[in-house]
Amino acid sequence: MNNSRERQMGGSDDSAMSAASRFTLHLVIGLLVIFGSTLLFAEIAWRTASTQPLALIDRQITDWFHEHATTPLTVLALFVSFFGSVRFLAFATLFACWLLWRREMWNRLLLFACAMLGESALNIALKHAFHRQRPALENPLVTLTSYGFPSGHTMGATVFYGLAALIFAGISKRWRIHTFAAAICAIAAIGLSRIYLGAHYTSDVLGAFVAGAAWLTFCWTGLVTLRPSQRID
Repeated sequence: MNNSRERQMGGSDDSAMSAASRFTLHLVIGLLVIFGSTLLFAEIAWRTASTQPLALIDRQITDWFHEHATTPLTVLALFVSFFGSVRFLAFATLFACWLLWRREMWNRLLLFACAMLGESALNIALKHAFHRQRPALENPLVTLTSYGFPSGHTMGATVFYGLAALIFAGISKRWRIHTFAAAICAIAAIGLSRIYLGAHYTSDVLGAFVAGAAWLTFCWTGLVTLRPSQRID
């Protein structure tokens, strides 16, 4: 009987240590990603200045896509780009929150809502902080007047599809790899569509991906820190 009680106590200690280890791992990795992403974003932002080589590369890539544009590719790019638009992501966020509410996943619901609202506010703030103009092209495929850095479509897609993948992977571990692969492909396709359409320079898209990854990691790590006793993965 004493041996049984000792085994139970030992199992309880192992469980507590496992939970503490998971919490520490989440926190350390999260902080490293946030720090690294912030530095990378700052580097991209600095190199977008007109005197930097990155600005010249940006222009060359934009011009190449514009010169090789075709009607079928433009239709496809507009279709793909829609899935990163404010209208679609707002509707998809409401739908995701409704699903989480139905399943009574309150922490995930709060995380999703705060992450998407925060991403939108952060993107607007960054655009007005850098005041970078969008590509100026003859016969543009799309015409937009707002600032271009970082790309709103790409940043929104990074947070939305990244967070959806994290949550779904936690629910269905069997499909983890497929889920993350699908999210990465969706984000990359949306970013590429914005470059093709001439709505953004390549650095606008890269900066948006890095900023979105940093914000997503901040939100996810914040939930792990505030709710260490509850598994969210």
